[in-house]
Amino acid sequence: MDVLLGAFKALIDAGSYVMLPIIITIIGLIFRLPLSKAFKSGITITCGFVGINLLVNLLKSAVSPAASAMVTNFGLNLDVTDVGWGAISSITWASPIVAFLVFEILGINILMLVLKATKTMDVDIWNYHHMMIAGILVFYVTENIVWALIATAMTAIMTLKFADWTAPLIEHFFGIPDVTLPTISYTSSIIVAAPLNWVIDRIPGLNKLNFSIKSVQKYLGVFGDPMMLGLILGIAMGGLALFPVDKAFLTGVNVAAVMVLMPKMTAMFVEGLMPISAAAQKLTSEKFGGNGLSIGLDAAVVVGNPEVITTALIMIPVTILMAFILPGNRMMPLADLAVVTFRVALVVALCRGNVFRSILISIPVMAAILYAGTFAAPYLTGLAQSTGLSFDGQIACMAGPSLTQTAIVFWSCISQNAVIVVPVVIVIFAAVWFLVEKKIGMEKIEAYAAEYDEM
Repeated sequence: MDVLLGAFKALIDAGSYVMLPIIITIIGLIFRLPLSKAFKSGITITCGFVGINLLVNLLKSAVSPAASAMVTNFGLNLDVTDVGWGAISSITWASPIVAFLVFEILGINILMLVLKATKTMDVDIWNYHHMMIAGILVFYVTENIVWALIATAMTAIMTLKFADWTAPLIEHFFGIPDVTLPTISYTSSIIVAAPLNWVIDRIPGLNKLNFSIKSVQKYLGVFGDPMMLGLILGIAMGGLALFPVDKAFLTGVNVAAVMVLMPKMTAMFVEGLMPISAAAQKLTSEKFGGNGLSIGLDAAVVVGNPEVITTALIMIPVTILMAFILPGNRMMPLADLAVVTFRVALVVALCRGNVFRSILISIPVMAAILYAGTFAAPYLTGLAQSTGLSFDGQIACMAGPSLTQTAIVFWSCISQNAVIVVPVVIVIFAAVWFLVEKKIGMEKIEAYAAEYDEM
């Protein structure tokens, strides 16, 4: 175990830009691609991923100062501080049980693939911390490794299935086929968003309201172009932050650059993915009767979508306002405001680019995150202190136990009646699984997602 953990940590420490081409090359060889083609695909995908991350970081650097300034301007001063997902990730990887949880997640993914219970081959190993934090928090509270393993298993299985069920949205809305996104900061929103979207579809009048970049371009002309829209939204954010004119304009230029360049990086990413995807579909069709595989990747590949950025830039001041007015909320959104894109991306895809509906649904999605973060703050703060970190006051973030999926697992496993509550949660999830795959059917989800191509 120590040898395996040492090798795994060495690979993790090398970073995703080293891991990704190695993993993709190995996958290509497994799917019978020649070494040269497999390696080229790995490098091409990685280059696209590097470009995407550079643009995501550019967006963060543009949005973070404005978001922080808005927090100050709103006079927000709550006693639970959002320290960001990065801090939570470091706390997670410092846990003494991390090795057990890593190999548990790997084992669950492999077992589900063998049993044909998932189509997602999750290679997004550096984001395993999203799936491990529930188990690590449960272990901190209960000091029981069994409950920690149960919590991690529940989280992993839910994540893989949510990734499977939302794959058609990725293909048709984001234009990336044969890929799933098992990143909980992305998938978790579906728990709130899917029921609300179903309800809105059945409200006369409201179900007809549609505002998307595609629909407004014909009315706004040049100002409906994603580049110009990014410029306008960035300047508006700078204005809300009370920036000087030049700094507000610079914020707008950076957002506009992300909107223009992100589709080009995504296209490069897809270009590298296609040979792997074609080989995977051919092999799985021959060996498993057409039960094709999808490669599970970081949700960063979709957060640069113009509708996603537009929704996120609108939701940042809305989230700050909600933190101020929601009764009982104590969480001050701060560090993770720059990555609201991850929280709303799946909402936007589910709404097929309808920014109006995306904002309407994102409000309760973000409200749930604020409340879950508030309630989990004492546990997260204690866990951080147990790893040697200290903060002024209590901490939270818009990831970890603040995410709806993780919160459900965490609270069920530390409940005084966990032996009753956990089976109830499992039964409910099993019922949802049956409903989605047997009653609704993936064909209907595919058809729903494909409607975007005709809009």
